Amino acid sequence: MPRNLALKALKNVDGAPGQAERRLESLFSQNPRLSERDRAFTVHLVQGVLRWRIRLDWILKQFVRFPFKKIDPQVLNILRLALFQILFLDRVPESAAVNEAVKQSRKTGKKHVVKFVNGILRQICREKDRLPHPLFEKEPSLYASVHYSYPMWLVQKWTRELGQDMALKVMKAGNEIPRLTIRTNTLRTTRQALLNRLGEEGVEGIETDFAPEGIELAHFKGAVSRLDAYQAGLFQVQGEAAQICAHLLSPVGIDVVADVCAGLGGKSTHLAELMGDRGRVLSLDTRLARLRGLKQNTKRLGIRRIFPVAADMRLPLFFLREPVLKIMVDGPCSGLGVISKHPDTKLTKKEDDIKRLAMIQKSILSRSCQALCRNGEMLYVTCTISKEENEAVVESFLRENHGMALQDLRRRIPPWGFDLVDENGFLKTFPHLHRMEGFFAALFRKI
Repeated sequence: MPRNLALKALKNVDGAPGQAERRLESLFSQNPRLSERDRAFTVHLVQGVLRWRIRLDWILKQFVRFPFKKIDPQVLNILRLALFQILFLDRVPESAAVNEAVKQSRKTGKKHVVKFVNGILRQICREKDRLPHPLFEKEPSLYASVHYSYPMWLVQKWTRELGQDMALKVMKAGNEIPRLTIRTNTLRTTRQALLNRLGEEGVEGIETDFAPEGIELAHFKGAVSRLDAYQAGLFQVQGEAAQICAHLLSPVGIDVVADVCAGLGGKSTHLAELMGDRGRVLSLDTRLARLRGLKQNTKRLGIRRIFPVAADMRLPLFFLREPVLKIMVDGPCSGLGVISKHPDTKLTKKEDDIKRLAMIQKSILSRSCQALCRNGEMLYVTCTISKEENEAVVESFLRENHGMALQDLRRRIPPWGFDLVDENGFLKTFPHLHRMEGFFAALFRKI
């Protein structure tokens, strides 16, 4: 069952990011009796194939004697699933991976496909210890692309911007299984009390290194929504880097704050918690489905001072009757800093997307700053490691908006996060250095 569900989830994943994840959720809802173990194995298969697909395809190409593009997409995913198990899952016998792939190929009704799948996989099993691989000394970029399973354009981009050594470390960290991190709802409990409550439910929690409300759920399997602590609204699932952002804006209870790309409200709810559920948080997003999810989340967390608004921040803000004091701009970005959580980013994002997204980000920033009152502050956040979307956007925005001044985040961030701010006053986190997502943040003040 898990392998067949994984095969369905991997169908046509080269389009919009998150497609496999959404399809998995739909498949799980259609199979409610699926055990937690089988659910976890299915997710592991899908994430593994997406994470290592570039390497898997490169290996398969060495054994296919006809143009690779001629392989039927369904058959190719059968091969990818089996090869991932053969190369990366020690607990799965090679014979089981091959036999299950052959069973899946029989459903095509074509004998030559069954023979092809069986032959390729058995040959790879025989030569598993001497599979071909690019040499770092001769072709460093190709080596990095195949070994770490990243598209060539991204390997070259990170090598230019970060240097070869750091680029390789970032790629390696991006392939690690991500930590599951939650944020304590300080309106209802404390971090220590939540750790105790989780322990009573048999869940091991570890305090995060930086974010003061963060807890890592170590060795946790299954859906967090089934925990009593979740149902009681004692925490919100949120990565550690994302938890830091609200602290950088440092709102107080009397403020009117706008979260202009709110999504499901991770940062909106954190802002409201830091404000003691006083003042007002305007949560803006273009997608009604996300705003409905935000509303459900705020109800579960017991937050009353969040007001969802369907709006596009690239258009005039006619609905705002008064300027706001603080604005959070977590704009749409390439997501290159959260590849460990969303490995399909490596397959769906293209180099041209970077420039397009940077233009959108600048447009949202320029429109958002019009809503700020005098001396108001605006925090620009991305979850990417891309200078074009980070430093370059900041520089361009400041050139075009003379009434805005860059603030040094070293003067704002609490002592626990001082090491996360660089010499230019930007927050910059990296997976290989800080054990969290790759984030960037810059703070502006209206003068």
